[in-house]
Amino acid sequence: MRAPYPFSAIVGQDEMKLALLIVAVDPGIGGVMVFGDRGTGKSTAVRGLAALLPPLTAVKGCLYHRDPKADAWFEPELAPAKRRKLATEQVPTPVVDLPLGATEDRLVGALDLEQALTRGETRFQPGLLARAHRGFLYIDEVNLLEDHLVDLLLDVAASGVNVVEREGLSVRHPARFVLIGSGNPEEGELRPQLLDRFGLSVDVRTPTELKDRIEVVKRRDAFDRDPEGFAARWAKADAEVADQIVAARTRLPKVRTPDAMLEAGSRLCMAIGADGLRGELTIMRAARAHAALNGATAVSLADVRAVSALALRHRLRRNPLDEAGSSVRIERAWAELFEPPSTRSAAA
Repeated sequence: MRAPYPFSAIVGQDEMKLALLIVAVDPGIGGVMVFGDRGTGKSTAVRGLAALLPPLTAVKGCLYHRDPKADAWFEPELAPAKRRKLATEQVPTPVVDLPLGATEDRLVGALDLEQALTRGETRFQPGLLARAHRGFLYIDEVNLLEDHLVDLLLDVAASGVNVVEREGLSVRHPARFVLIGSGNPEEGELRPQLLDRFGLSVDVRTPTELKDRIEVVKRRDAFDRDPEGFAARWAKADAEVADQIVAARTRLPKVRTPDAMLEAGSRLCMAIGADGLRGELTIMRAARAHAALNGATAVSLADVRAVSALALRHRLRRNPLDEAGSSVRIERAWAELFEPPSTRSAAA
């Protein structure tokens, strides 16, 4: 199997890479929605990042690669002592693609027809949600996904559990994953209920600088000609990113969030008219993960600013009297709230 394109070798797209690093440190943030052009490295970045994550400790032979501690509830018939003695194995972090033409059975799982017809056994065949447990579920063109599949994803994303009741089956299995979606807004709007489930959102564009475009082509050509050699040349840079993620995960529970930083997030959300409180909660968690990535022990105003656009740009109400983009509106509100007038005038 060919090695994935190195995460560190991706040219530009710094905001997308930062968002992916943040959810890698704290998967509970809720995933990343990537808006923008095709061919800008979205799926490449996800696979490259997943390859850097430490392997998962899973129940040996489990189709759902369950966590032997967090997912012990999955086998209620077993005594607690027996659950602790389950054999384990190390597995890579899964990255699962959800194709646009996928059926409901393919997504949630269904009756194993081969076993039913040849042996007369009723056996569950896990779907994509089972494969994505504890990993990444990547959906390209998520805005074109059928409504009934969107409803299923909303239910599972909220509960972390997939429940299948059909064809004589009654199955309940863990399904916690980082949802990564991509799409072009010009090809269709994303349902607000699903959009709100993404913790962060990113706008990506085709590079406009000539030197960047040339560098992208050179690196991709070098990778296609010699994947192993290209990956080896970037191994050191990727190892540094992997160490940064592991260290940030360890540091994260100890990172403090001062009340002043919570106030800053709330003031910004109020200023731009963000719907609900999910934006403030996301800012808090994302800023904490950002601080952990940078080796800090407490969230600073710089951390809050670094994640504010990521957490809020997809939560803004449309304002017909203001044609500015969401990122511009957030930056403008930030400047009015937290920058001295002299600085704002100088920047303008």
